[in-house]
Amino acid sequence: MSLLRSASVLAGRLASRNQLALKCLITRAIHGEAQSSEPATGLAKFPGAQAAFVGKPTLVLPEHVESVPIYRVMNADGVIEDASQDPGLSREVVHKMFRDMVLLNTMDKILYESQRQGRISFYMTNFGEEASHIGSAAALSPEDWVYGQYREAGVLVWRGFTISDFINQCYGNREDEGKGRQMPVHYGSKKLNFVTISSPLGTQIPQAVGAAYAFKRQPDNQRVVITYFGEGAASEGDAHAAFNFAATLDCPVMLFCRNNGFAISTPSKEQYRGDGIAGRAAGYGIAALRFDGTDIFAVYNATKMAREYVLKNNKPIVMEAMQYRISHHSTSDDSTAYRPAEDLEIWNTTEH
Repeated sequence: MSLLRSASVLAGRLASRNQLALKCLITRAIHGEAQSSEPATGLAKFPGAQAAFVGKPTLVLPEHVESVPIYRVMNADGVIEDASQDPGLSREVVHKMFRDMVLLNTMDKILYESQRQGRISFYMTNFGEEASHIGSAAALSPEDWVYGQYREAGVLVWRGFTISDFINQCYGNREDEGKGRQMPVHYGSKKLNFVTISSPLGTQIPQAVGAAYAFKRQPDNQRVVITYFGEGAASEGDAHAAFNFAATLDCPVMLFCRNNGFAISTPSKEQYRGDGIAGRAAGYGIAALRFDGTDIFAVYNATKMAREYVLKNNKPIVMEAMQYRISHHSTSDDSTAYRPAEDLEIWNTTEH
């Protein structure tokens, strides 16, 4: 090897080492800055997360993470436990809540029997979940948009959807706004800001997030979006995408999960292993609120609080109503095949 070539190779190696040394110095400087930015707490600030440094590997077990508490106002006897949590609703509003729940329950019984008689092709009841519909609807503004799944007929009842409107849709007659193009219980009303229901599970969640983002971009926006879904739909990929978009884009959307214990025939214990749906919120950087979905005052207070939070902060919130699906999943289902009849008897008593 010539002297000139040897000198050239040596110079190249020295340059590479100098570059490597420079890169190491830069890395140390950045890492040192990250550590020293919070010297009192030892907080590490990486682009992906901020947390404290520890000297040993720390295994975080799910059973050691505190569960999201369940908020309630009334006890099993219907007595308000804490007077400060009385929503202070007028007698007229409370009467309307009661009438609408009874109306929904009665309509469900009639239309369920109509399907059994062959008058309509399909139906889904709302037995056991009436309070979560009516209580949340009462706390919303009529201008707020609603993206439902298929078991939120009570929201429409509260907003003024008539018995005739329900029957026209289920029968698919000429008076139906959809002109019979949809399956029964796939309601929708432009006038009532209730987006038409679609059959695929979870598709309404990212749609609601997108609508909320659009509202956020409007000057002086005073509207929010609420989307309802079951804990089964929360296992869909659309739910994950929606939660992540809602968090990263700071969308004023209320993500309302009706956790009724079953995704058709799959019990919640086989649907997930974590702390329900509200327990997932922190992982997305979203606020969470869990409440008794059979306590209409708790549902009302929680929804009112959530709406105020969402509108004030332009941020999403995950809401989880804990309840029980007393009915079969639909007229195509026989729930006695996967749960004991005794459970239904217990939940049908006044204690629940």
